[in-house]
Amino acid sequence: MVSSAFADRPHNKLFLFDVDGTLTLARQSVSNEMAETLRELRKKAVIGFVGGSDLVKISEQLSFNGSNVPTAVDDFDYGFAENGLTAYKLSKQLVSQSFIKFLGEEKYKKLANFILHYIADLDIPIKRGTFIEFRNGMVNVSPIGRNATIAERLEFQDYDKVHGIRAAFVKVLQDKFADYGLTFAIGGQISFDVFPHGWDKTYALRHVEDEGFEEIHFFGDKTYKGGNDYEIFTDPRTIGHSVNNPDDTIRILKELSL
Repeated sequence: MVSSAFADRPHNKLFLFDVDGTLTLARQSVSNEMAETLRELRKKAVIGFVGGSDLVKISEQLSFNGSNVPTAVDDFDYGFAENGLTAYKLSKQLVSQSFIKFLGEEKYKKLANFILHYIADLDIPIKRGTFIEFRNGMVNVSPIGRNATIAERLEFQDYDKVHGIRAAFVKVLQDKFADYGLTFAIGGQISFDVFPHGWDKTYALRHVEDEGFEEIHFFGDKTYKGGNDYEIFTDPRTIGHSVNNPDDTIRILKELSL
C-alpha cells in the first residue's frame, strides 16, 4: 500500500540516484536540464538521492536554485547523505548513525595513522591536502587530497586507471584491518570510502522498506564490484540502472516513459 505521504503521485515507484557521475559531473552543480527532468519526475513518482558525501557538499551540487545553502533535501522526497547514515524524508531528518561510536577512538587512531603513513610514502605525481575527511557515518580517503582542483582530479583519475593506486591502497587496508569489520569502497574520481560492513548505500533502503513501493529504481555509475554503487545496484530490492554520466541518466528516464 502506498504511503499516504506520497498519495498524490500517479506511480507508486521510488527513484534513487547516486550524485557524482549520475546526477552531476563530479563535484559540479546539477545542470538545468537535469533539474527540470527531476522536477517532472517528482510529479509522477517519488525521488531521492543517495550520496557518500556529507549533506553540505551534496547540497552545493543539487540545490536547484544554485544556492550553497544546504537545501537539496527540499528538492527531493528523500535525501540520503553518507550512504543514508544521515537521512531526510520530506525535509525532516531521520535517525542517524556514527562511525566513531561503532569503531571507537583507539581503533580509529590506528587506522588514521596507518593511512597517513601510507600516503606519505606514496609516489604519485602530485599531492594536495585533506587526505582523510572524517564524516558522521564514514571516513573518506584520498591519495591526492580532496583539495585538488577539478583539473587535478581528472588527471589523477586517468593516472589511477593506469596504475591502480586506489585499488592497491584498498587491498592493503583490507588485509591490515581485516578484524575491524570495515568495507572499503572506491567512488568518485580521487577517493574511497571506509565504513562498517552493511553501511554501504543499501543502508538507505532501511528508511524506505516499509513504504510499500511497487518498485525501487537505482541509478549509479560506480556499479562494478568494489565501486560504491555496487551493493545497492545488485540488491534484490532494487532495479539497477548503470550509467556513464548525467546524460545517460536523463536518457534512461525518458526511455522508461513515466
